[in-house]
Amino acid sequence: MEKPTHHILVCASFRVKGDPKGVCHKKNDGMLQYMEEEILSRGLDALISTTGCLKQCDNGPVVVIYPQGTWYQKVEGEEAIDAVLDALESGEVCEQYLLA
Repeated sequence: MEKPTHHILVCASFRVKGDPKGVCHKKNDGMLQYMEEEILSRGLDALISTTGCLKQCDNGPVVVIYPQGTWYQKVEGEEAIDAVLDALESGEVCEQYLLA
């Protein structure tokens, strides 16, 4: 497998002791499956990985896209995922969900 153009990190809220806390893991039910399906259907060269807690619990679910280093907040539901992926596809930033 070649290195993907984009790496999408999705907070899964896991802490050092292994217990998920915060809101990201609670609010991203079905999110990864939908996001993966959208990436494939759009033909995006992107890889999704879940992470430990990104320490942004008040802003979750949090998504980070590299190599751009763009952090998004409250990416909850299909509409939010579509908006973030639309921006990624067009080489822009989705201001609506941008974590400033």
